[in-house]
Amino acid sequence: MNAFATIAALTGVLAAGIIYGTDVFCALVQRPALARLDDATMAAAMGRVHQYGDRRLPAPGVIGILAAVAATAAATVSGSPASATAAGIALIATLIWLGLYLRVAAPINQALTAAAIAHVTPGNARALQSRWDSIIATRALLMAAAVAGLAVSAAAH
Repeated sequence: MNAFATIAALTGVLAAGIIYGTDVFCALVQRPALARLDDATMAAAMGRVHQYGDRRLPAPGVIGILAAVAATAAATVSGSPASATAAGIALIATLIWLGLYLRVAAPINQALTAAAIAHVTPGNARALQSRWDSIIATRALLMAAAVAGLAVSAAAH
């Protein structure tokens, strides 16, 4: 595999790793902690978390996707099928993650952020958070696959 493909895969590991770590933290720490809060506190806290997360986390997400595309293409062109397959798996996992995020999490994030900014507690705050929580383990597993795929891609030369 060529140096560009390796650099792209390693860049992807770093970028996807940020999202992976965030999702694992949410699954292991945030979810059980929020379950112990009253609805108003939970909604306000998560609204503010999403206010900042949705502004700051797209950059590593986009970098991770672009790096997976670049690693897949570069490994394919350089004739490294193992590396291309691993990077392709990472790309697919990341795109599935993105679909889940856009379809389920993003609308919830927007609703909780708007409520926090307005200093109101949505009547369905707990249901919103439960729906968000319902996909966090899947999101973490998808990002684990992405990070692993990119790492294997970088190592397969």
